[in-house]
Amino acid sequence: MAQPTSLPNHEGKQVPDVTWPVRSGDEWKKMSSKELFGGKKVVLFSLPGAFTPTCSSTHLPRYNQLASTFKKLGVDEVCCMSVNDTFVMNSWLADQEAENITVIPDGNGEFTAGMDMLVDKSDIGFGKRSWRYSMFVNDGVVEKMFIEPNVPGDPFEVSDADTMLAYLAPDAKAPEEVSLFTKPGCSFCAKAKAMLKDAGYDYEEIVLGSQATLASLKAVSGRDTVPQVFIGGKHIGDSNDLAAYLQGA
Repeated sequence: MAQPTSLPNHEGKQVPDVTWPVRSGDEWKKMSSKELFGGKKVVLFSLPGAFTPTCSSTHLPRYNQLASTFKKLGVDEVCCMSVNDTFVMNSWLADQEAENITVIPDGNGEFTAGMDMLVDKSDIGFGKRSWRYSMFVNDGVVEKMFIEPNVPGDPFEVSDADTMLAYLAPDAKAPEEVSLFTKPGCSFCAKAKAMLKDAGYDYEEIVLGSQATLASLKAVSGRDTVPQVFIGGKHIGDSNDLAAYLQGA
């Protein structure tokens, strides 16, 4: 995969003045960088492409998970940028269920070029794309950038959400990852989700029948009833077990 010849850091500089055409429902609208960044604190991460492996499995999901934590620290918006068109970005956002993220379709690469992060990935059929990076922008000025090292391939070492969190709040504790298996119409599942919400946990819901099977549930939890809750990689159990866990937390 092609690598850039240089990776200039834009800390202390204004972000590029760009307007993007975006599709909202059945209408075309305009999104401008002045409107997006002006008077706001924004966390932005940029990546090579929607639906690509690292971007879909790690980069976007973790920022979505930590978005509420960022906002508690005064961040107004968490944005994901890619040199893709608005239809692709909207579809990817829906597929990822990343409701906490604002996607920016830099389809023509104007903003990315203005940040000197536009690279040639023609060798894998991508054409011009963004190098992977993240930044914290305060009222339109880049306060901090985390740029992936200038090495071959697609490095993912410093533009992750946890690195950004450590910059914004070095003593902050990242929330634990929470997953729960449910099925439609399950009152105990609804109870577990309500308890997690009340306790301030964001969670991934895995619905039996559409996202997983009973066999999958039994394989990972050893049980065949729902809900089954996992917090920080640890199996907590059903709604009663969750209630006991939260009381002792």
